[in-house]
Amino acid sequence: MQTLNIPAEKTTATEPVISVKNLNHYFGQGSLKKQALFDINLDINPGEIVIMTGPSGSGKTTLLTMLGGLRSAQDGSLKILGQEIRSASTNKLTKLRKQIGYIFQAHNLMTFLTAKQNVRMSLELHKEMLNQNMDALSIAMLEAVGLGDRANYYPENLSGGQKQRVAIARALVSHPKIVLADEPTAALDKKSGRDVVEIMQTLAKEQGCTILLVTHDNRILDIADRIIYMEDGRLVTNLADHQ
Repeated sequence: MQTLNIPAEKTTATEPVISVKNLNHYFGQGSLKKQALFDINLDINPGEIVIMTGPSGSGKTTLLTMLGGLRSAQDGSLKILGQEIRSASTNKLTKLRKQIGYIFQAHNLMTFLTAKQNVRMSLELHKEMLNQNMDALSIAMLEAVGLGDRANYYPENLSGGQKQRVAIARALVSHPKIVLADEPTAALDKKSGRDVVEIMQTLAKEQGCTILLVTHDNRILDIADRIIYMEDGRLVTNLADHQ
């Protein structure tokens, strides 16, 4: 498979790629103000696969979007790849997001683009890639997720599991330092779901990428290096307390 050379933000080997300290988050204003996250403290290290689980409405997706720079941190410290992103400028957040791959429950593929074109979109965000053969890199990534023969298929002609694999290829083709996945197996049957997370696990380990995966799917918990549990906006690191 062809490899790319996209400059990353510098981090030391021992520094967490995600470091959250005393993070609180609120929705609404005035009398409608409601606290959603309470005193979150979390470190995730380079190359680690962490699963975050817990009941619906417990704040998992809210935290995930904050870690991805998609929602602003209001109170506390939130460092991604060694950089404080609370109150970060739009320019800084845009640069940071290019180091992160996102995989959502709804694969969010562009229906009017082929699988190859959907993956290529991710490369086009990086000006360093414009002089490389982006089609070849995209096809190589699709081959890595077992879809080399589907490169020119449109999403409507792919199964749910195949669409999610295209989404994984798109997230990982630019060799991000972090992948954030929100319920990536929710719409898939047992075998497709298992295939999807094993592909993520293999590719992430090959690339030295860190994964934080939100899921309700107990069938995939064994791929994690560590499981963290969220309930009522609070993080509990020991899942055994809740089994």
